[in-house]
Amino acid sequence: MDIKLFVDEIDALVHFLTQNEWFYHTDQHVKAESVRAAFAKGFFKDDRETYWLLENEEKIGVMIIHDIGDTIPLFDIRLDAKCRGKGYGVQALRWLQDYLFGEKGKVRIEGYTRVDNIGMRKCFSKAGFVKEGYLRNAWENEDGTVTDSILYGAIKDDWVLGETTPIKIDEVPF
Repeated sequence: MDIKLFVDEIDALVHFLTQNEWFYHTDQHVKAESVRAAFAKGFFKDDRETYWLLENEEKIGVMIIHDIGDTIPLFDIRLDAKCRGKGYGVQALRWLQDYLFGEKGKVRIEGYTRVDNIGMRKCFSKAGFVKEGYLRNAWENEDGTVTDSILYGAIKDDWVLGETTPIKIDEVPF
């Protein structure tokens, strides 16, 4: 898999985002006009970096790194439906760590997913992210419902050492 910086390919982005259903995202049915409006407002660049995930030069996913100017960025990964469950998510998360910790000097990366997104939860775990929190009613869905969310984190110290340190969530009982 290759990863390439998004450079104003708005038609390709609109096509990619509108040709898939995003079951585990707030906006499950992305509209072309929403993508174009966000692009016009600088959404894919302002304190963000957007990347294409490519396989044999075909666009199979998009990754948006939010808060790129912060020491603790967040991100969003979306894979084409036909490419899910094939290891691309894990590869993207490993690249993300190499890039953000290695090149950008970030100290931590956070990622959130809906509690029922088992595929993404497996990706986080396989890529060395640690499950750090369970957030009740924290994910607002397009239809107005709310779902529980899971927080995963990766820290630079673990990346450098090639291991994950356990969290101490239950060290104090309250």
